[in-house]
Amino acid sequence: MSRRFRVAVIGAGIGAAHVEAYRDNAQGYEVAVVCDLDAGRAGTLAATVAGAVVEKSYDAVLARSDIDLVDICLPPSLHLDTIEAALSAGKHVLCEKPLVGSLAQVERVMRAAEQAGRAVVPVYQYRYGNGLARLRRLIEACVTGKPLVASIETHWNRPAAYYDVRWRGRKATELGGAVLGHAIHAHDLLTFTLGPVRRVFAKVAIKVNAIETEDCAAVCLEMESGALVTSSVTLGAAEELSKLRFCFAELTAENAGVPPYRPAEGDWRFLARGGRRKDEIDAALAGFVPHQESFAGLIEALHPALSGTAPWPLTLQDAYRSLELVSAIYYSSATNTAVELPLPPDHPVHDGWAKFLP
Repeated sequence: MSRRFRVAVIGAGIGAAHVEAYRDNAQGYEVAVVCDLDAGRAGTLAATVAGAVVEKSYDAVLARSDIDLVDICLPPSLHLDTIEAALSAGKHVLCEKPLVGSLAQVERVMRAAEQAGRAVVPVYQYRYGNGLARLRRLIEACVTGKPLVASIETHWNRPAAYYDVRWRGRKATELGGAVLGHAIHAHDLLTFTLGPVRRVFAKVAIKVNAIETEDCAAVCLEMESGALVTSSVTLGAAEELSKLRFCFAELTAENAGVPPYRPAEGDWRFLARGGRRKDEIDAALAGFVPHQESFAGLIEALHPALSGTAPWPLTLQDAYRSLELVSAIYYSSATNTAVELPLPPDHPVHDGWAKFLP
């Protein structure tokens, strides 16, 4: 990394994980500012980085000419305005999920980014795991055969105290529940691995806590490849896990025993079947070089794109496809119908899923 980019982290909650990732890539980044309305929380985080200052005013951050990247770690309802303001100030943007609250808003951000000549990179840090990278290498080496089925379990625990943070569990501020804020990562890993979704049928419900947004879901997906997928989501599990299991014609892959918030990492199990042999799997994985994972992996991959020497690791098209699936899940549940993807521009859920939440 030849150049160090200066970063302003906006929001000191999940922003702490982002700051740690910049520290892990300190040869390429300098966290210059931590901005949060809670100056005490911002100060605690800024103190972990040499030279970082605290700022309570977002406008003051954007007025600085020395900031290359604005990293938005705010509640979902604040994303759209903060993204657009950063683009207007000529900054590149990294933004936590969900990017915005509708497909129409993603399109609005696309237009703003194009006009500003700047990038908006959505955060899907779960893509950066060496277990998943090994599976993708096996797929590229044509070792797996065609995909048959897959199963996803996003079984997490969110007790009532989790919702003491006032923006959580509210339609107006969190914009959605377990499908939008939790299982969105597992669903992104699914499409990153198996490609686009063709058809969705889903049911979502509020069953665990007295909140406004769903905390349970059951989703059935048909992929464009023909593979069939089930996704089970709950925030009321006694034991937390994020389980991914992919069954291909010649190989089964599973992220057995990985931590619930790092599902793409760890030593995945790859089991040969049919005419495939274990030594063929081993040969395809020979020479695999592990990379940084999670947020650190994303930040590492972002650097050459900021330098103009590589494509952006994630794009607004990735955010669009992710939120298109979210939109289809909510619409399917509300209308008790199967939903075909891609959604047409005049689809009832295109301008927002708020009225289709449970």
